[in-house]
Amino acid sequence: MNPLRKTVTFLLGLYFDLHIEGRENIPEGEGVVIASNHRGYADPVFNTMPMKKRVRYMAKEELFKNPLFARFITSLGAFPVRRGAGDMALINDCAEMVKSGQNLVIYPEGTRSKTGKLGRLKTGVVIIASKANADILPMGINYEGEKLRFRTKVTLRVGKVIPASEVHAEEGDRKSINAAKQRILSALKEVVDEPVDTEIPENGASDSSDV
Repeated sequence: MNPLRKTVTFLLGLYFDLHIEGRENIPEGEGVVIASNHRGYADPVFNTMPMKKRVRYMAKEELFKNPLFARFITSLGAFPVRRGAGDMALINDCAEMVKSGQNLVIYPEGTRSKTGKLGRLKTGVVIIASKANADILPMGINYEGEKLRFRTKVTLRVGKVIPASEVHAEEGDRKSINAAKQRILSALKEVVDEPVDTEIPENGASDSSDV
């Protein structure tokens, strides 16, 4: 763990009432795709806390305009994503990261949840994991209320690994993609305290263009 990440982790541990469950579920060795719910801007740091290896995550390129801030978030594992860039190019780059042994965190809902409830999952997490032939590690970030405050109780829950074979899907195969998304959603339900807003219909539309 680099010194900056260690310092940020230490400070957040002091500021919040932090609890981590399920460390024993974290695999060693090859890179995994970490599928997490998304509550707020501190989530990428929360997701790195139980991990020994560096965790990578996407951040919009505008955040890298300030050199000091860019250096800060890069040290924490961020890499820039340009708005309007081709989805497949991004998916391929992410898959290569995981194949190289890096851990990659993805928020499958694609947006933050103010209520803490899980919504419908996008397809990118399935395609990236399939291209990388990677296992998926579900994580749940849990706290009450919409915003974090001093000494808010934050419970980071790490679920059991979903083997790559259980979430493999081919591009354009709506049935296998939706089945994989349902498997991931079921795993997230076990680590997220709030109920799910919506289920994935068996024959519903597949957001194949969404990361």
